[in-house]
Amino acid sequence: MIELYYWTTPNGHKITMFLEEVGLPYTIIPVNIGAGDQFKPEFLEISPNNRIPAIVDHEPATGGAPISVFESGAILLYLAEKTGKLISQDLRDRVATLEWLFWQMGGLGPMAGQNHHFSKYAPEKIDYAINRYVKETGRLYAVLNKRLADREFVAGDYSIADIAAYPWIVPYETQSQKLEDFSNLKRWFETIKARPATIRAYEKAEAFKNQALDIEKSRDLLFNQSVNTVQR
Repeated sequence: MIELYYWTTPNGHKITMFLEEVGLPYTIIPVNIGAGDQFKPEFLEISPNNRIPAIVDHEPATGGAPISVFESGAILLYLAEKTGKLISQDLRDRVATLEWLFWQMGGLGPMAGQNHHFSKYAPEKIDYAINRYVKETGRLYAVLNKRLADREFVAGDYSIADIAAYPWIVPYETQSQKLEDFSNLKRWFETIKARPATIRAYEKAEAFKNQALDIEKSRDLLFNQSVNTVQR
């Protein structure tokens, strides 16, 4: 059984997509990053960088004590090797899969993340930062679009390289990108979006989003009640 420490971010979606794709039994332990759950000591024991996702595998392939893994790319690679799925045994395809997995981890994810931050969350709108990360996100979209010009998926068959990249393309509008500008990427995106495992993974995400909204509403209600009590 895999314990998945999860929240509804692109990196979280990667792992539910993989697990749904291969049918590996798992249970979700929500880590509400909006509530600060990622800083709890018990979570830091398995994810010292206080970031989701993380997993605990209670049935490692070699037996013995449970194994914990943090960082989404490391988790995808660990699970692919554990199951023998979504990573090719062909040397060239395997190398390509790893190249594009690390391309996402070192490029697409961080740059799109900065794009989100400066465009949507930063308290001060800094035009230079917004323009820089919007342009860099567009450049990375173009790199992926070119890669997909003569192939269905990033590295041979559908793999962890595709799973790693897809959730970071989902919020393309927030990143000020248009899929119509990247025809090969758009075809790839729509293909993955329609996969039953992807649909199931994102349906699970909706339940946790609703949970977060309920928590936020409860906090607002408690805050308003406290204010009203003080004012009286």
